[in-house]
Order: sequence, then C-alpha cells, then structure tokens
Amino acid sequence: MVTTIYRNATIFTADDAGTPGTPGAQAEAFAVSAGRFTHVGGLEQVREQARAGVAADGDEVLEVDLGGRFVGPGIIDSHTHLTTFGEAVGKVQLRDCRTLEEIRQRLLAAHRADPRTPRILGAGWLFDAVGDEHPTAAMLDEVLPDVPVYLDANDLHSVWVNTAALEEMGIDAHSPDPVGGRIARDAEGRATGMLYETAGRQYARNFLERITTPEDQVRFLELAFAAYLESGVTTVTDMAMNRADVAAIRALVARDGGLPFPVTAHMIIEPGEDTAADLAGIEEIVALQQEIAVGPEADWFRIAGVKFIMDGVIDACTATMRAPYADGTNCDPIWTAERLRPVAHAADEAGLQIAMHAIGDRTSEIAVDLLEDCAMRRHPRRHRVEHLETVTEETIGRMARLGVTASMQPVHCDPAIMDNWKAVLGDHRSEEGFPWKMVRDAGVAITLGTDAPTAPHEALPNLYIALTGGSAMSPELPPYHPERAFTPEEALTALTAGGAWAGEMEHLRGRIRPGLEANFLVLDADPRREAPEALLSTQVHSTYVRGVQRHRR
Repeated sequence: MVTTIYRNATIFTADDAGTPGTPGAQAEAFAVSAGRFTHVGGLEQVREQARAGVAADGDEVLEVDLGGRFVGPGIIDSHTHLTTFGEAVGKVQLRDCRTLEEIRQRLLAAHRADPRTPRILGAGWLFDAVGDEHPTAAMLDEVLPDVPVYLDANDLHSVWVNTAALEEMGIDAHSPDPVGGRIARDAEGRATGMLYETAGRQYARNFLERITTPEDQVRFLELAFAAYLESGVTTVTDMAMNRADVAAIRALVARDGGLPFPVTAHMIIEPGEDTAADLAGIEEIVALQQEIAVGPEADWFRIAGVKFIMDGVIDACTATMRAPYADGTNCDPIWTAERLRPVAHAADEAGLQIAMHAIGDRTSEIAVDLLEDCAMRRHPRRHRVEHLETVTEETIGRMARLGVTASMQPVHCDPAIMDNWKAVLGDHRSEEGFPWKMVRDAGVAITLGTDAPTAPHEALPNLYIALTGGSAMSPELPPYHPERAFTPEEALTALTAGGAWAGEMEHLRGRIRPGLEANFLVLDADPRREAPEALLSTQVHSTYVRGVQRHRR
C-alpha cells in the first residue's frame, strides 16, 4: 500500500479544533493512504508519522509537491439537483438574455441548428427579461408556432411553454390546477402558457420524464459529475430526488462500481390526494432508504431524508409572505401546516432528516413551527431549512435554539438577477433579504450551496458572492449589502465542514483531518489572501476524491 505525502502548499483544514502542532486551521502537509487522510500537521511531523506507520509493513511513501498552491477540503454543494443540472447543460441557455427578443432569437437559433428536433428545451430565463407583461404562449408562438417549447425559469419553479407544448401535454380549459400549483389562464379559462410551482412539475416535467430514457438519465448524471469535479466539488446533497434519479444512480454504480464522488439525497414529496397518500409516500421513501443502505450503492450513495417544497419563489410572487407583494397579492403555502404536520411527524419518527424549502418570511415561520413540533417529540434529528431569502430575526433566533441548519445559496442574490426580486417586494423588504450576518450572529449552523441548475454551479463564483455581495455575472454592478458578507474562513468552512454537518456526514468528510476521506481541491489562488475579484478568474487546478485525482486542469 502506498502512503502519499502532499507538501509545499498553503493548507486550510476547515478544522475548528486546529491541527496539532500547527496554528489554528493551518497545516504544512498531510498524508493520504487507502483513500483517507492519515496524518496532518507540520511537514517533518507528517513525514515521521507516515514513515513510522509503514515501516513495519514495507509499504512505500511518496511525496507530491503542490507548488505552493492553496489546498482545502473538497467543496460540498449541499443543495443541488444532479440529473436536472446535467439535463440543463444540454438545454438552450437563457440566463444572460435581457429581453424577450433575445430569448426568441436564442430559441430560433437552436431550432435552425437542429430543425429535426421534436421540441425545444430551454433553461434559466429571468422574469424581468420578459418585461412588464406575464410570459405567454403567444410570445413564443410568434417565432415557433409548430415546435413544442418548454422553458424552465431561472428558479425552476415555473415553466413557460408555447401552444404546441400545451397541446402536446393535453392541457386545456378543463385541466385542473394541482395542489400547490397553478395553470395561468385567460378570462375564458384557457391556458396562457405559464405553469407555476407544482403545475410545472406535474404537467411539464412529468411529461418530459415520460419520454426520457434511463440511458438519458445516466448521461445527465455523467454531465453533472464532470462539471462539478471541474469546480472542485467532491460531494453533493441532491435536494429533490425522485425514483428515476435513484434508478440512474444505481445504474451508474452497477456499470462503474461506484460514483465519481459520494452523493447524499433527500427524496422529494409533494402533496398527494390526501394525507393517507402523503404518509404512504413516507413509507415508500423509508423502504427505499433501507434497501439502498444494504445494497452495492451504500458506499457511494445514501438517502438521508425527505424534502418538502413549502412555497415558491419571490420572483414569481409564489413565496408566502407576512405582508403582500407590491402588487397587493400574496400566495398560500404549497403545504399548509395542518396538512404537513402529520407527514413531518411520520418522517421524523422514521429517522428521516427533514429539509424544508422556505423562501417567504411567513413560510419560514411555518417551517420552524413544524420543526419545533418534531423537536418536542425528543428525537435527536438535524433538520434544515432551505434558502431563507426573507426571514425574520425572531425566526432566526428560534432556529438557533432548536439547532436547525440554515442552508443558503449566495448565487441567488447575485445583483445581476436581483432587479425583479426587489421590485416585486417593493418596500423595505427588498433591502432585508439574504440576512447571512444575522444568521451567523445568532449561532445558527450554516451550509452554502448553489441550487444548480437554478443558478450557476461553479464553486468559486459562489464563494465570490459570499465574500462580497457582488455579482459574479456582472462584476461592475454595486454589491447587495456587502456588510452582510462572510469572511473567507467563514465561507470556506460553510462550503466544506458546514456541508458535512448539514448532511450528517461530518464523521466521513468535510475537513482535512486524520481518518476522514481524502477529498480535497487545489487552487492557484488563496481565497483568504487574494482580493475576492481574483476568484472570478481562478480555476481549480485539481480535485481529489478519496485520494484519487478526478480532475486536473
């Protein structure tokens, strides 16, 4: 067996306890054997310990010079959607379109490039690119009347389609709105082209999944894994898996004997016909969790819990707020407290970790109410709330007292996509979003992710926004409340050790510490010493998973 010593690097361990013999969370070198860190500390100390450990067995000790580069634990993207992200890589990219005409021309160009394609799929469009009007099928029909068009909004909570797509899905004036969703309609009840929240998932995405092959699903995963490894990511938590996603993961493990990096999953559950159906869904998830835990996938894949999408997003005015939006409207939660309470209790009783999507300030109150109910049942769970774009100080304080983790995504407040977000709130709330400092000061455990593909997946631009409040897409824009930003150490820890804590895997990964998996990244720039702007041009030099180099620039 070979032990490899990595040296000549600036090493950030993300270890709060520090490394023996080194100042704080710094180290000079570390050793790796059998996919795990074995020794961390000063170079001579690591050499002595590593050589002593292999002397009796006659094993080999190698040394790797990292050229003075920065080394940190591998990034843990604690909120992503793997297959959806991989699929989005192949869609028409619309995030940078600033007008309706730009969107239409981008779609037309895709159709001309492949005129035989049966449908056009796009992703990432922004509401304010369409203008003051609501998006409609007619806007797309003007350029593509005969080819079905499906466009995922940037937040993935709405789908914009043309008339051909409505007809293909069989949506007409008699199609019902699903629980927690809405089909946009005209005065006569005819669908006008927007599918909000669960309507987008249950009509558009379910239709597209039915015509997607298992081979397609595996290909989507491969694209996502490759993109993440290039970004220095060595673990993810998929925050809305379904059975098709799980089947693709299992197929990849069966084919390759493992995954490019470990994956933790929260299974999505949406309101069913009634509470009995919801409870049956929990039972199915528990059965699948247990099956995976004893199967060949267990070393790479784990079902940790369940995901409840409790409301929508602010951009579409579908997040539930304490006070109405600027236009006087508001929105009910997708899951009411009464409907969700027995389902959350059942998940908690079964040992599932609960993750709740809550963007509106009223929704986060409801989420914490329910998690407090679970806590009173005295189960030692580590539940979490996702996004928290608007949240009151009182709710944050309650999260701290209950030990609830805040899962947040800096890329969601890139100033380049904030105009519509601020406009629909229209008052003081537009300047009170994403209260990272308030969350930190309250002592709430924090993990940072990207929510790809609702936002760019790259780790370093995400880190840049966390450090500055500025825009990775348009760096010339003024930052959004930079006084709330993280220090480099805080952000790096939240992206690594914080993700491990949130995913209940701190005993396996998230730090450079003896006994943990040797997952680490190597950068040409030190995020703690360089100006944050350097991160926008810095590339990941290499990415290691369990001691194996999985990416090299």
